[in-house]
Amino acid sequence: MLGAMYPFWAAITANLIAQLLKPVFYYLRSKQWQFRWVIESGGFPSSHTATVTALTCAVGIQEQFHSTIFAVTVTFALIVAYDAANVRYYAGQNIRITQQLIKDIQTLTQTKLDDPVYLIKIKEVLGHKWIEVFGGFILGVVIALLLFLIK
Repeated sequence: MLGAMYPFWAAITANLIAQLLKPVFYYLRSKQWQFRWVIESGGFPSSHTATVTALTCAVGIQEQFHSTIFAVTVTFALIVAYDAANVRYYAGQNIRITQQLIKDIQTLTQTKLDDPVYLIKIKEVLGHKWIEVFGGFILGVVIALLLFLIK
């Protein structure tokens, strides 16, 4: 059924399921439904990690775990997971700190910073905590294996 496109469909399926699970896990944590999490980055599980993990596992299953293309996808997956948990996460933290500094400066100096650059709404949650990356990893493996069983 999935044939040669099995790795692609495993990756897409893992991404969609991860995004659909985000509002559910947000609800379990906060007791509030926030359906916007379906289209947001950040949160549990990491859809970036789920996508590349499903792709990597599916390539390993289909092309063998000792193939060159498997090595390429593992490398790609490690870069994406590292980026999700470190680079993007800390970029979000920097945004939060910068926004607080702007508020503090305005309060302490009694000055209204009205330049449009200070009014831009920037998303704070860009990346993931390691537990969210791990959740994406588990989801990616499970989806790749499930799709292999039905292919």
